[in-house]
Amino acid sequence: MLTSQLIFTIILIVAVFSISLVIAMYSTYAERKVAAFMQDRIGPNRAGPFGILQPLADGVKLFMKEEIIPTVSNRWLFILGPGVAMTTALMTSAVLPWGKGLTIGGEFYAMQVTDVNIGILYMFGVVSIGVYGIMIGGWASNNKYSLMGALRASSQMISYEIAMGLAIIALVMMTGTLSVREIAEQQAGAHWNVIYQPLGFLIFIVCAFAECNRTPFDLPECESELVGGYHTEYSSMKLGFYLFAEYINMFISSAVISTLYFGGYNMPFIGRFVTDPNILSILGTVFLFAKIFFFIFFFMWIRWTIPRFRYDQLMNLGWKNLIPLAIANIFITGLVMWLTGKVS
Repeated sequence: MLTSQLIFTIILIVAVFSISLVIAMYSTYAERKVAAFMQDRIGPNRAGPFGILQPLADGVKLFMKEEIIPTVSNRWLFILGPGVAMTTALMTSAVLPWGKGLTIGGEFYAMQVTDVNIGILYMFGVVSIGVYGIMIGGWASNNKYSLMGALRASSQMISYEIAMGLAIIALVMMTGTLSVREIAEQQAGAHWNVIYQPLGFLIFIVCAFAECNRTPFDLPECESELVGGYHTEYSSMKLGFYLFAEYINMFISSAVISTLYFGGYNMPFIGRFVTDPNILSILGTVFLFAKIFFFIFFFMWIRWTIPRFRYDQLMNLGWKNLIPLAIANIFITGLVMWLTGKVS
């Protein structure tokens, strides 16, 4: 028999899954509108009022396009690649707390799919699997441009995951936990981690850009050298999955940044004006999504402002700058904790 907690968890899983897809879908619309604004254009304005039905039109187009699988490709891996990329992009949201929780009928329901005490490690584990989706797709295509794009993506993601992990180590040292919910809870009020870990945040957000293959780190699909990069041979919804995965990763990365460094669902001073815990929780969720939307806009803003790096510049930044900075940040964090008496 299904318990009320299990039913709520299933509803939450469906809601998070649906919201992730809808936000990814409309991020494509927002991207074009932001680009149009920065380039003094109008952007999509034909499909529906102000072009708001453009993502639906794009979806129908992808579904209706001819499905092509190259005869010289590895058929099963060619099909598996986009599925792996899409699945890993969606799995990360399982440990993110989307709100404090709701009390219904005297029972408390946490607005988090699962609160594992190693949530940070889970996120890094899932993110590290995501590179296989790109690598498998590029290799299975049996296309040299695709293979080069996949090699670029894998080496880039591995390189920047190291610096990202080192940046998180300093945060874990300071908070004393690997649970994402506990990290969010510790930031109640205005005690946001970005105040105490500004260098860690800077390293993390740069690495997040590289992990999402976003400009200026979009070398895996650099059209000037590699045509379409790792998804050159893909068409129809297999291509759609790769493109969707990028926008879902951008949404999840924004959620992770908001939760780890900007207080998550904690809304400073709101407790003085609202006392009902359910209303407080709903307002906290709205506040979290406002932060997420800001960082999604920031991703887009950077894309249409900064040109991409050369590949050697990209790798030099990761290995010669970010990793030493992240290691220095760990030592500085430890020193400050020792001087302030938090560790003996």
